[in-house]
Amino acid sequence: MRASIGYFSFLTGCFLITSFLLTPSASGQKDVDFSGWEMESDYNHHYKVTEQDQIKGTVEDIVGVTPLQGMTPGVGLSIRDQDGDIVQVHLGPKKFVNVDAIGLRKGDKVKIKGVWASVGGKEVFMASKLKKGENAELKLRRTKDGAPYWALSQDDLKKEHEE
Repeated sequence: MRASIGYFSFLTGCFLITSFLLTPSASGQKDVDFSGWEMESDYNHHYKVTEQDQIKGTVEDIVGVTPLQGMTPGVGLSIRDQDGDIVQVHLGPKKFVNVDAIGLRKGDKVKIKGVWASVGGKEVFMASKLKKGENAELKLRRTKDGAPYWALSQDDLKKEHEE
């Protein structure tokens, strides 16, 4: 019975990741406004792939963020890390990030990969991947080059999903 429950959890996690990556708002379509979040934007230049790090903590709050003037609204988190400090985490544009896809709530324990950056005079953690539990995760950027998934074409997103 345990094996079938584990397999079901694995399939559920795969479904959540797939549904997240393939939602219409996550398609990299030109009709979706990601102003300020584009690949070559000032904001994205703060993401230094060579400085990858990881934090673990508890979700204190799910918040709206507008990192720099003129950007479309985004989604962020306030995380209480293992040292008890509050860390501001940027996930991505609101029209792309769907925290409901993995049932993310206040009080959840998470592990987040990304980079530290100073954006708009504030120290933040720019997320590339958020993992909740063993099987639920949000992929926000490619690990190899930091390219945000919201800026990728449908074909590139499909290739990423197949890997």
